[in-house]
Amino acid sequence: MVRLSRTETQERNRAKVLSAARDEFAGRGFREAKIDVIAERAELTRGAVYSNFPGKRALYFAVLADLAERAPRYATPPPDPSAADVLAAFARAWVARLPLATDSDSGDARLGRDLLPEILADEHTRRPFAQLMRVDAILLGLALERTRPGQRLVRVAEAALTTLHGASQLAAAAPGFGEPFHIVAACTALLDLDLDDDWPAVPPITSQPRPADEPWTPPTVTDLLTGEPFRPGDGVVTILGLHRAAAFEEAVRTGADVTAVLVTSDPGELAPLARLAVADLRGCLDQAIKPPQRPRLRLVCDTTGELAAAAGVTAVSDATETAVRVEGGRVVVRAEGFGACHAAAVGPGPGRSSGG
Repeated sequence: MVRLSRTETQERNRAKVLSAARDEFAGRGFREAKIDVIAERAELTRGAVYSNFPGKRALYFAVLADLAERAPRYATPPPDPSAADVLAAFARAWVARLPLATDSDSGDARLGRDLLPEILADEHTRRPFAQLMRVDAILLGLALERTRPGQRLVRVAEAALTTLHGASQLAAAAPGFGEPFHIVAACTALLDLDLDDDWPAVPPITSQPRPADEPWTPPTVTDLLTGEPFRPGDGVVTILGLHRAAAFEEAVRTGADVTAVLVTSDPGELAPLARLAVADLRGCLDQAIKPPQRPRLRLVCDTTGELAAAAGVTAVSDATETAVRVEGGRVVVRAEGFGACHAAAVGPGPGRSSGG
């Protein structure tokens, strides 16, 4: 009999807890689910469950995140879609996941029903979730902009996500309500609206960038947008707490290659929520448009703090906002506070004048 290492045992137990919790949450809903029953299903002790997850809500978020990240990608997007094609395909993929009147009592339909009520119940989750929705809007907007260069479409994306999240809530409360075709048509019609979506050349608040000359030895991490491991290289690296998660757009709009690193003071509960928000969006986006051949944006959830530490940020909170620029494998510019992402992207460094 092969003896498992401590790490292998922990990974096995974590997988058993996630599987047992999925069955319990699907069968009884979040509020009626019991940790003792989950432990019994997993053939572990209650203490073993809590050694992997700090609480029932953290476990619930982790179950949903794990399912979203493992969801199959079965559609092949067209090679040269228009913005309307992308938004329509995205909306179709979204509404295809909604419960029908005939399956409203199925376990899968019940599993995600308690997500928004749990987020609404506590400011601890509500504020980060608001920023994560802005992250989703930026990601969808950037995908749409690939078909309309020079036009910012984040506000269109915000309106589309508002429509689709509303459809999800009504599908849970009133299964069968609404015609999916009409929801898709409503989303694509948003592209015809003038939403005054202009991006300022300089953000209202900017930090003062500081020259630096520091080694850059980042760990290998996983890109949430592709699910693939990578090692961040040259470009702008933004370290953002979940109260400032959407600030990476400031660096993206300068044209820099950006690695956006999300950190939190509560990785046990809030990191799975961040993974879930991105994976849910990615699952629909993958069916709407092919990933760019050369990604200029990567998104990381840094649960261990290793990547933040590599950027010189040794203590993180949900208000963290630090950015560095890496050139030639070394950190050459550093900025902290509001506007740090823009400042690090345009601040003077080797071979760059003070004018940017």
